[in-house]
Amino acid sequence: MKSKLLFAFVVLFSSFSIAQIRGKVTDSKGNTLPYASVTIEKTYNGTSSNENGEYELNVKKTGNYTLVFKILGYKTKTITQEINSFPAVINATLSDEEYSIEEVVVKSGENPANGIIRNAIANRKKNTDKTDKFEADFYSRGIFRVKDIPKKFMGVEIGDMEGNLDSTGSGIIYQSETVSKIKFEKPNNLKEEIIASKIAGNDNGFSFNTAVNTNYDFYQNTIDFNIPMISPIASNAFTYYKYKIEDTFTDSYNNYIYKIKVTPKRDKEPVFEGYIYIVDETYAIYAVDLDIQGYRAQQEFLESLKLVQNFNYNPDNSMWVKSLQSFDFKAGIFMMKFNGKYTHVFSNYNFVDSFEKKTFGSEVVTFAEKSNKKEDSYWLENRPVPLTEEETTNYVKKDSVYKTRNSQVYLDSVDAVSNKFKLGKIITGYTFKNSFKNTRFNYQGLFNFSSFNFNTVQGYHIGSGFSYSKYNEEKQKYTTITSDFQYGFSDKRLRPTAGFYHKFNNTNDAFILLSGGNKVNQFNSSEPISGIVNSISSLVFKNNFMKLYEKEFIEIATGREVLNGLFLNANLAYENRKPLFNTTNQSWVKTDDIYSSNNPLDPSSEAFAAIEEHHLTKFSLSSRIVFGQKYITRPDGKMNMNEGKYPTLGFTYSKAFLASAKGYEYDFLEARLNYSKTLANKGDLDINMKVGKFFNADNISFADYKHFNGNQTHVRIDGQYNTSFNLLPYYTQSTNNQYFETHVNYNDNGYFMNKIPLLNKLGWNLVGGFHQLATSDNKPYQEVTVGLDRIGFGKLKIFRVDYIRSYQGGFVGDGVMFGFKF
Repeated sequence: MKSKLLFAFVVLFSSFSIAQIRGKVTDSKGNTLPYASVTIEKTYNGTSSNENGEYELNVKKTGNYTLVFKILGYKTKTITQEINSFPAVINATLSDEEYSIEEVVVKSGENPANGIIRNAIANRKKNTDKTDKFEADFYSRGIFRVKDIPKKFMGVEIGDMEGNLDSTGSGIIYQSETVSKIKFEKPNNLKEEIIASKIAGNDNGFSFNTAVNTNYDFYQNTIDFNIPMISPIASNAFTYYKYKIEDTFTDSYNNYIYKIKVTPKRDKEPVFEGYIYIVDETYAIYAVDLDIQGYRAQQEFLESLKLVQNFNYNPDNSMWVKSLQSFDFKAGIFMMKFNGKYTHVFSNYNFVDSFEKKTFGSEVVTFAEKSNKKEDSYWLENRPVPLTEEETTNYVKKDSVYKTRNSQVYLDSVDAVSNKFKLGKIITGYTFKNSFKNTRFNYQGLFNFSSFNFNTVQGYHIGSGFSYSKYNEEKQKYTTITSDFQYGFSDKRLRPTAGFYHKFNNTNDAFILLSGGNKVNQFNSSEPISGIVNSISSLVFKNNFMKLYEKEFIEIATGREVLNGLFLNANLAYENRKPLFNTTNQSWVKTDDIYSSNNPLDPSSEAFAAIEEHHLTKFSLSSRIVFGQKYITRPDGKMNMNEGKYPTLGFTYSKAFLASAKGYEYDFLEARLNYSKTLANKGDLDINMKVGKFFNADNISFADYKHFNGNQTHVRIDGQYNTSFNLLPYYTQSTNNQYFETHVNYNDNGYFMNKIPLLNKLGWNLVGGFHQLATSDNKPYQEVTVGLDRIGFGKLKIFRVDYIRSYQGGFVGDGVMFGFKF
């Protein structure tokens, strides 16, 4: 009853506000017109109508106001009215646009739309330069709905998603809005201060709605939607589009507007379709109304996205500026449906000749103090687009549900049900939690099948363990204590480990880690061979590629972001290493083949191990430098935004000391470079380079060698194409001296494949790569690869196939790699 009264009060209160002009925009038949642009004439003070055609416009004083109402497909309407008190009501009825297509003159048989587009392309720089530096008010609102969500998916409990879903599995799972002030300098310099932030169902939350990634600028050649999409007025637009003038009309300022239909020449290209409106003489953009099909943006889950932009004209300075931007999307997978809408309103522009030098820096977005604590009265006065009844209801409902479900009484009652212990949980696992205090205790069970694998040292092995975690939401602290046990049925060994991890904050991500115990390790600490792949390879094909040693250890590690873009990690560990041998010849197939030994240096002999038992202490210091890293400062932490404009560098220094024998001690240095570059619409390029050297390391343990990520299974499920080789045997190139490693990968994002008849209907990507390794002990090794990515059916484009040729002092061999992405 209280929630109903609260809802009634909010709806009633939302009808009244201070210093507002409000009303409704309809067509001549009385139908509401959603997302109509409403501005005060000759100013940049404007707003938009909501889905019900309702608008609210904030003004500061009474007087004569001339409002301009504009929406695509209707005549622009101007209404002048004297306002003596607030709130004032001005309703607008718009009539259908009167088009005059017959006025377009065809010259020399050319499609007249082509001439207009050529002029629009030729005038892009002039038009975009007019508005290249400005300050403005920015408002963003987003809503995300789901439908037909099951209670469980693939055995995982979904439930009602914190009360967001009704009995049919439908509802609004996210709704938020922000009010901010922005400073912008084209092409992408942004400084934003969030003044107010609101999330339905979380009165302490901070919305992710910002002006970041909302600059969909069609004056640029490409617009980023997962992959670069080609603008209808890009310099190479005629390669991708066909154009047709559908209509022309004159706006309220006597600007002559062309409505041009945009049609893709090839269906699978990264292109839009719909309409672009161009102003005669200046050839500026009047509006865009374009659709994106998900498969064209290589987002198969996305069914469609409609992007609408409206530009307003100020006759005093002859400038067209974006006032309203919205995009509606629909998506779906496995019978589940998703849809949503984001609305962006730009108003109160102030154009400047230049900004101060330090205006744009690494910090892109900040939040004003108590920005998430604004009262309803603030939102009623400053929200430029009024809420619909659905949105108002959802705020009230979510806030009520949030308070109820986060109360100690409710959380304790839910925990009391889920915490009930049954005898069967000794086998399957058990979790005890205190949701109000954000603590959780977990027991993995005797049969933790996620840890069940096979190798020739342990045979079949399975793990279990305990964990305790505590999360401090207010201070963004996180603590876990773990203990794990792994038992091998063939070597009959139980190996326990324990660990403590604490994250201090969400600002610099400072942490400390303590761990110790006894475990089985791959010689390559990067663990290029997964347990499941090795199990199948061994049991089915008798290829036991995984080579192991035993490590008794205790270690302490810590790390943090020291300065923006500079990350440091330190590790100190004592390790006692022991050799291991095969203990089983078991397999699923009858064959005369035998397993290779556990010695990667001599796979044909079981007589000797790769290492002898020894111990040492090792210290490592690693750094990562992200040049030009930008970030968002939120009250609940720092969010880094690596734009990839510059390469990322990394350095590692390691020293082994206090060893059981002097020969095991050494020093090691490594430098790394990673760089990713989007080549406009021509694809993505990824580069990963490493160079390293050991010092005084002639007699070190094979466990401390530098090992490289090879692959002998012809299957890749980790997606690590930029850190590993495809045909390189796992340990043949391992070194205790110096090395230089390079990985270069290219993905055309459809640039070439979309132009090949028939193949372009499949939506595949062409991929290629070059991988090289040079060590002081071997001839240089190279691989050249070419393949196809995004192979699949329907929305599941999860397969990849590569053909590889390898060289080492001449041609060595070739092969095929099958990849899976999940």
